[in-house]
Parts: sequence; structure tokens; C-alpha cells
Amino acid sequence: MYAPGLPPTAPRRVPGRAWIVSMRVLFTLLAVCSLGFLLWAPLLRLAFVRRRALDWWTAGAGFVFSCVVIAVLGRNEPDVEADGIDNVFIALQLLVLAAVCVYYLVADVRFYARLAGKGAGHPHQGAGYAYVTTVPTPPYGQPQPYPPHPGQQQPYPLPLTRCPQPEDARPAPPQRIDQVRAELDELSDYLRKEEGR
Repeated sequence: MYAPGLPPTAPRRVPGRAWIVSMRVLFTLLAVCSLGFLLWAPLLRLAFVRRRALDWWTAGAGFVFSCVVIAVLGRNEPDVEADGIDNVFIALQLLVLAAVCVYYLVADVRFYARLAGKGAGHPHQGAGYAYVTTVPTPPYGQPQPYPPHPGQQQPYPLPLTRCPQPEDARPAPPQRIDQVRAELDELSDYLRKEEGR
């Protein structure tokens, strides 16, 4: 039996290999050619592509780090020679730049490899339908659940199926008629009470 489930998410389209490689080269060069002052740019692209919270935080941390380095290195006058703290921050910036470039390239390669593998491995299912298992009804003699309240609708009624029973467990025809009559009386009483509410 089919029932509407969660709508399927559209599979992400994998861009062409030339586009992916050119973006990797462009953003890596952007970070390297700016001497690390734009090291947050590849991290920002990675955050846009992967859409993970960790990537957004990493890009934000890269931006804050760049601002701190610019503030520390720009505090001196142009004619003043760099001191020890400037040398430490320059070395730190170059180390962070190398780490960011490696992280960006590895994460981007893994992401697109996984995305291409998902797209090739599993065909897209139908629009908005999921399989629903049916619940078997209890055998004769066990209480049946009452139908839902009139204001409360059941989205899709489950099919009523009868559990097979051995021949000796089934009531004789006159007993069956009495049982059906009693069940119909109970049902009519129940419906009268519901209409009276």
C-alpha cells in the first residue's frame, strides 16, 4: 500500500569536472597570491558547497584570523622594521595558509567523489511516495479498536484483513450469525452515542 511520505530531496547535480578543477585552482590561487590575507575565501566556498555548520564556523574563524593578522602586522609605520611578534604572525599566517589549502583541496575532492558515487549508485525513487506496512487485525474474539472520533480523520484507512484460523476454531453458522448480530448492535449503539455528542 502506498501513502504519501516525505517528498524526496532532489539529487544534487554534479558540475562538470572542468568546472570543479577550475574552482579549486582559482580559490587556492586566491588564498596563496594574497599571501594568506584571503585564506578564508576557499573555506567560504567549501561552506557554500557542503552546507555544513562546521564549514561555516571554519570560514568564520579564518576570516577572524585574517583580521587579527592584518591588525597586528599593520600597527607599525611603513618605515619601521618588523619586530619579533611580526615575524611570529607572518610564520603563523603562512602555516595556516598551507593548512587551509590542503584542507580545502582534500575536503572538496572527497565531497565531489562522494556526491558522484551517490548519484551513480542509487536510482531516484518516485515522487513523494513511501511504502507503508499494513497492520494485521487481531483474530476473532479479541477486542477491535474503536474507529477514530468523527472530528479526527485517519489519513489512509488500513485494509481489513482476516487472519486465517483453523476449521475447528471457527464458530458454527448459527453461532456466527448471533455473533455478527451482537457486533452490529454494539456498533449501532456506538454510532448513536457519537451522534448524540
